[in-house]
Amino acid sequence: MRTKAQVHVLTGHDNTVCSILTQGTDPQVITGSHDSQVKLWDLAAAKTMATLTHHKKGVRCLAQHPKEYSFASASSDNIKKFALPSGKFMHNMLQHQRSIVNAMAVNDDGVMATGADNGQLWLWDWNSGNRFQEMETQAQPGSLDSENGIFAMSFDVTGTRLLTCEADKTIKFYKEDLEATPETHPVRFKPPTNIRRY
Repeated sequence: MRTKAQVHVLTGHDNTVCSILTQGTDPQVITGSHDSQVKLWDLAAAKTMATLTHHKKGVRCLAQHPKEYSFASASSDNIKKFALPSGKFMHNMLQHQRSIVNAMAVNDDGVMATGADNGQLWLWDWNSGNRFQEMETQAQPGSLDSENGIFAMSFDVTGTRLLTCEADKTIKFYKEDLEATPETHPVRFKPPTNIRRY
């Protein structure tokens, strides 16, 4: 970094590269692009280890499970899970309705959050693919209704608080409501029966 010298140029995507994951083990770099492909890269050889072509539309975000050796990718058609290191397809999850997923995050407890361009914020069970809670973010007073889109998100170190970066120029914090009951905040645990595992 001190020399600011370019070490590698990884080429192979046919369109804008808009998401990336890095890790210490192979594949060290995983990228998602608007060309509908996810690529797993070999940094030593500076070439692609595998190209995943399961999506039909551009891949806008990636999220890696902090403990399990797997990751998820999202586009406007659906969310898919893959096992590492080979990139083996695991299964589909349901898609956001009438929206494009721009951001994903997963915590140690296997809770995955996804955020969309229309302000939808969904919580998922990582293992079953069940969407157990959904909400919609609110644009700040003085903002346009169209400015409730979510464009980045991350869990904090504890995994108990979710941070989102939104189009209304705000960063919002979400935490577990300790006073919530099944009546006030119903959790719909219905793992999808039509989940496609091909």
